[in-house]
Amino acid sequence: MKSLNFHRANASMTACAVVLLMAAAATFADESEEVAKLYKQGNLGKALEQADAYLATRPKDAQMRFQKGLILTEQNRIADATKVFSSLSEEYPDLPEPYNNLAVLYASQGQYDKAKSALEAAIRTHPSYSTAHENLGDIYAKMASQAYGKALQLDKSNATAQTKLSMIKELVTTNRPKGVQPAALPAGKPSVTGPEKIAEKLPEKVPDNISATAEKPVPEKAPLAEKPASEKPAVADNDSKEILKAINAWAKAWSDKDASTYLAFYASDFHTPRGTSRPAWEKSRRERIGKPKSIHVEITHPKISFTNAAHATVSFRQSYHSDAIKSTTTKTIEMVKTGEKWLIQQEQVGR
Repeated sequence: MKSLNFHRANASMTACAVVLLMAAAATFADESEEVAKLYKQGNLGKALEQADAYLATRPKDAQMRFQKGLILTEQNRIADATKVFSSLSEEYPDLPEPYNNLAVLYASQGQYDKAKSALEAAIRTHPSYSTAHENLGDIYAKMASQAYGKALQLDKSNATAQTKLSMIKELVTTNRPKGVQPAALPAGKPSVTGPEKIAEKLPEKVPDNISATAEKPVPEKAPLAEKPASEKPAVADNDSKEILKAINAWAKAWSDKDASTYLAFYASDFHTPRGTSRPAWEKSRRERIGKPKSIHVEITHPKISFTNAAHATVSFRQSYHSDAIKSTTTKTIEMVKTGEKWLIQQEQVGR
């Protein structure tokens, strides 16, 4: 009887632990949403107060720390924001967003070499992170402007340098920040951004068109209308259904942490990131899928276009939730029909 009572006590304790964990997750979601809401409304003081209160009990929470960094950036507290994003980049070296935001902060202080290094680090973690590529281009333009200016100081008669400087200035002046864009994330790695977006506007001190990764909600896109049949490539009627079925099954295998089934959805000629070997890439994916205690991947708003009967492009919103961190991003996948199956040939985030 003692043994039986002991097992019942353990079961009761386990049930209580599950309830407590669920309550803690719900509390964080409420806190995170409230801080994001205050940030969006411009109530930065209150948002920072609530973020600090939360971090006082959970100082290692990456997502809330990231939100705090955004608030400090908006308050023009550059040194404090830099400290937050530097710490996150050290603890999460395979995530691009902290590096990108560090670059924004460095650029705001005219530290273009540091900004360049931070953006190159972001791109190394995820080569398809389009925001970092664009920002790096802007940094190159700014550095070129400084170099041409220096050349003119040394030789005012240098007409070539004057022409190039004028072209750079025109580029920087006319190519202003774009609107809300999805941030890019390493596939399968939780983001520290929450529902990550690019800021609708930049902090006033950030020069030119360097874009910061910020916690700003965007409206959901309405489903696109079907194209007339005359405009569609000649493909089988059920190909779209088969592609959606494959994408959903791929997401389910990811959610189930079934790495073998997940990897089976990739074509033999899949374009691995940074040109790494297929075995090395698969090993990395297995490790990153196996690391979290739980994963949930949801695909919404898919759009399919066919290049021909054997090639299609699929773009969608991908929501990733692990036991620690969550992210939402846009993903574009190139698919190839191999036999009767549609397989992933290439994938990009943020396109």
